[in-house]
Amino acid sequence: MSPVVIDVRLADYRDPAHARALVSLLDAYARDPAGGGTPLEPQVLAELPSALASRPQAFSVLAYDGDQPVGLVNCIEGFSTFACKPLVNVHDVVVLESHRGQRVTQRMLARVEQEARARGACKLTLEVLSGNKSALRAYEREGFANYQLDPAFGSAMFLQKKL
Repeated sequence: MSPVVIDVRLADYRDPAHARALVSLLDAYARDPAGGGTPLEPQVLAELPSALASRPQAFSVLAYDGDQPVGLVNCIEGFSTFACKPLVNVHDVVVLESHRGQRVTQRMLARVEQEARARGACKLTLEVLSGNKSALRAYEREGFANYQLDPAFGSAMFLQKKL
């Protein structure tokens, strides 16, 4: 059996094939218990690629096994005031169940890091649910870790307030 060859590339939001791959993979993730278990709204499916294309701080990485899209990472550039440089937040990481355990995430994060460095970013950030142990292990293998500024104040926490 030959090894799986995964092609990883930056998404072109205006390319119809990339746009379909993006929404299909993100919807698969949204339907998964790790993504909340609820499909994306039709409006999101229809508008997301053009909404991302209108934001120069957004970029996505797609992974393909042949012609089949199997992985996605959506990223949004932010800004570190302490470093006075951009940072890149890894916002969504999706690998189809059929391709989990094959280091697809590793390959996609390497491409994300390459793009982040090209943008002059000082760091990558991401959030992950504490119960998603396989994702935590994958991120830790790639050098991600909890952070703290002063041990007396503990580790950083990710919070949200829906509007």
